[in-house]
Amino acid sequence: MSNGDIFVGEVIGTAILILFGAGVCAAVTLKHSKARAAGWVVIAFGWGFGVLAGAYTAAPLSGGQLNPAVTIGIAVDTGKWDKVWVYLLGQMVGAMLGAVLAYLVYLAQFNANVTSGSGDSEADDDGPTATLGIFSTIPEINNPVANLITEIIATIALVLPILAFGLTKGLGESGTTVLIVSLLVVGIGLSLGGPTGYAINPARDLGPRIVHSFLPIPNKGTSGWSYAIIPVAGPLIGGALAGLIYNAAF
Repeated sequence: MSNGDIFVGEVIGTAILILFGAGVCAAVTLKHSKARAAGWVVIAFGWGFGVLAGAYTAAPLSGGQLNPAVTIGIAVDTGKWDKVWVYLLGQMVGAMLGAVLAYLVYLAQFNANVTSGSGDSEADDDGPTATLGIFSTIPEINNPVANLITEIIATIALVLPILAFGLTKGLGESGTTVLIVSLLVVGIGLSLGGPTGYAINPARDLGPRIVHSFLPIPNKGTSGWSYAIIPVAGPLIGGALAGLIYNAAF
């Protein structure tokens, strides 16, 4: 695969991933959304379907990695680092693009996310709704060590199976590997996502966080930069460890 194909594939695939993922978070979170308060299960499946759509779309061009942790895990296992920078660049650009697209889809809902006293009785019920969680992860308990451990373990639980799936010949031949990975992401969200919101993907968290910081969202609050290192460092460490474990065990 050429550098151009890799870059374009990762931009498109990651943009689709974030469009679905940030989109489902917006659907569940924002006032005046028909899916408001649909719950965590809906969010987990929305992200899983985002992986499904994004990875299948990008696969012919780049292989559909869509995640720096996956890219690092593969590089650690194979020792091939020459194209890693192209994957990472495409993933970051795609993540930012996807966040902007999700914002545009829910533009009216973001603009209706107003403070109490606005005269809109439905919006005034409980004041403005926080928006950072639509774009990036926020821990339920802010404990950097515990949060880092959670992200490392959850990312190993993602990347190690992805590497192992490559040994299952039938998955590759049937074209169902991406479907299985998508269900894996849903499972991680349901089982391991409670403490931190399961970033498990540095681009997925950092790209939309950057976008959140400059979008003109009413009452958007802070972009949470004091926490931002955790969902970047944790998945990168987890991805590298998964590559080492796979290389040693398989």
